[in-house]
Amino acid sequence: QVQLEQSGGGLVQAGGFLRLSCAASGRTSSDYSMDWFRQAPGKEREFVARISWSSSNTYYADSVKGRFTISKDNAKNTVYLQMNSLKPEDTAVYYCAMGTVFGGSMINVVSWGQGTQVTVSS
Repeated sequence: QVQLEQSGGGLVQAGGFLRLSCAASGRTSSDYSMDWFRQAPGKEREFVARISWSSSNTYYADSVKGRFTISKDNAKNTVYLQMNSLKPEDTAVYYCAMGTVFGGSMINVVSWGQGTQVTVSS
Protein backbone atom coordinates (compact mmCIF):
# COMPACT_ATOMS: atom_id res chain seq x y z
CA GLN A 1 0.00 0.00 0.00
CA VAL A 2 1.17 3.50 -0.84
CA GLN A 3 0.48 6.63 1.18
CA LEU A 4 0.87 10.14 -0.22
CA GLU A 5 1.27 13.21 1.96
CA GLN A 6 0.98 16.63 0.32
CA SER A 7 2.33 19.95 1.52
CA GLY A 8 2.66 23.43 0.14
CA GLY A 9 0.10 25.57 -1.60
CA GLY A 10 -1.54 28.74 -0.37
CA LEU A 11 -2.37 32.22 -1.63
CA VAL A 12 -0.14 34.10 -4.05
CA GLN A 13 -0.47 37.05 -6.39
CA ALA A 14 -0.49 36.59 -10.13
CA GLY A 15 3.03 36.22 -11.43
CA GLY A 16 4.18 34.66 -8.20
CA PHE A 17 5.33 31.16 -7.44
CA LEU A 18 4.57 28.25 -5.17
CA ARG A 19 5.96 24.77 -4.65
CA LEU A 20 3.90 21.71 -3.87
CA SER A 21 5.34 18.54 -2.40
CA CYS A 22 4.04 14.99 -2.39
CA ALA A 23 5.86 12.49 -0.20
CA ALA A 24 5.32 8.80 -0.90
CA SER A 25 5.65 6.02 1.64
CA GLY A 26 4.90 2.34 1.59
CA ARG A 27 5.19 -0.03 -1.33
CA THR A 28 6.15 2.17 -4.24
CA SER A 29 7.10 0.55 -7.52
CA SER A 30 9.35 1.42 -10.41
CA ASP A 31 6.30 0.73 -12.61
CA TYR A 32 4.48 3.71 -11.15
CA SER A 33 4.29 7.32 -12.16
CA MET A 34 3.31 10.33 -10.09
CA ASP A 35 0.78 12.71 -11.54
CA TRP A 36 -0.42 16.08 -10.39
CA PHE A 37 -4.04 16.92 -11.07
CA ARG A 38 -6.08 19.97 -10.24
CA GLN A 39 -9.74 20.73 -9.90
CA ALA A 40 -11.23 24.19 -9.91
CA PRO A 41 -14.73 24.89 -8.57
CA GLY A 42 -17.35 23.79 -11.04
CA LYS A 43 -14.80 22.23 -13.35
CA GLU A 44 -13.63 18.72 -14.03
CA ARG A 45 -10.36 17.46 -12.68
CA GLU A 46 -7.54 18.00 -15.14
CA PHE A 47 -4.07 16.56 -15.58
CA VAL A 48 -1.22 18.93 -14.82
CA ALA A 49 2.08 17.05 -14.89
CA ARG A 50 3.62 13.60 -14.63
CA ILE A 51 6.95 12.11 -13.68
CA SER A 52 7.94 8.51 -14.17
CA TRP A 53 9.08 6.91 -10.91
CA SER A 54 11.91 4.98 -12.56
CA SER A 55 13.09 7.10 -15.47
CA SER A 56 12.05 10.54 -14.19
CA ASN A 57 10.71 11.36 -17.64
CA THR A 58 8.31 14.27 -17.38
CA TYR A 59 5.14 15.33 -19.15
CA TYR A 60 3.05 18.48 -18.88
CA ALA A 61 -0.33 19.78 -19.82
CA ASP A 62 -0.09 22.49 -22.46
CA SER A 63 -1.63 24.97 -20.04
CA VAL A 64 1.33 24.76 -17.64
CA LYS A 65 4.20 23.93 -19.99
CA GLY A 66 7.07 26.35 -19.51
CA ARG A 67 5.73 27.57 -16.17
CA PHE A 68 5.53 24.43 -14.00
CA THR A 69 8.30 21.96 -13.33
CA ILE A 70 7.84 18.51 -11.84
CA SER A 71 10.82 16.85 -10.19
CA LYS A 72 11.64 14.01 -7.84
CA ASP A 73 13.99 13.52 -4.91
CA ASN A 74 14.71 9.81 -4.87
CA ALA A 75 16.28 9.88 -1.42
CA LYS A 76 13.13 11.40 0.06
CA ASN A 77 10.61 9.61 -2.17
CA THR A 78 9.13 13.04 -2.75
CA VAL A 79 7.83 14.69 -5.90
CA TYR A 80 7.73 18.45 -6.24
CA LEU A 81 5.67 20.72 -8.45
CA GLN A 82 7.34 24.08 -8.84
CA MET A 83 4.77 26.53 -10.13
CA ASN A 84 6.07 29.82 -11.54
CA SER A 85 4.37 32.71 -13.30
CA LEU A 86 1.11 31.73 -11.68
CA LYS A 87 -2.14 32.95 -13.19
CA PRO A 88 -5.58 33.33 -11.62
CA GLU A 89 -6.74 30.44 -13.79
CA ASP A 90 -4.29 28.18 -11.96
CA THR A 91 -6.50 28.51 -8.88
CA ALA A 92 -7.66 25.02 -7.90
CA VAL A 93 -7.24 22.20 -5.44
CA TYR A 94 -4.16 20.27 -6.46
CA TYR A 95 -3.84 16.52 -5.93
CA CYS A 96 -0.96 14.16 -6.41
CA ALA A 97 -1.65 10.60 -7.45
CA MET A 98 0.51 7.55 -7.90
CA GLY A 99 -0.30 4.73 -10.22
CA THR A 100 0.33 3.03 -13.52
CA VAL A 101 0.11 4.76 -16.86
CA PHE A 102 -1.06 3.29 -20.13
CA GLY A 103 -1.73 5.09 -23.34
CA GLY A 104 -0.81 8.41 -21.81
CA SER A 105 -3.32 8.22 -18.97
CA MET A 106 -3.09 7.04 -15.39
CA ILE A 107 -5.36 4.01 -15.52
CA ASN A 108 -4.77 2.50 -12.09
CA VAL A 109 -4.40 4.95 -9.23
CA VAL A 110 -3.05 3.24 -6.12
CA SER A 111 -3.09 6.32 -3.94
CA TRP A 112 -4.21 9.95 -3.88
CA GLY A 113 -2.83 12.81 -1.87
CA GLN A 114 -5.19 14.72 0.38
CA GLY A 115 -5.31 17.78 -1.86
CA THR A 116 -4.05 21.29 -1.28
CA GLN A 117 -5.57 24.63 -2.22
CA VAL A 118 -3.72 26.97 -4.53
CA THR A 119 -5.25 30.41 -4.93
CA VAL A 120 -3.83 32.99 -7.32
CA SER A 121 -5.16 36.51 -6.94
CA SER A 122 -5.22 38.98 -9.81
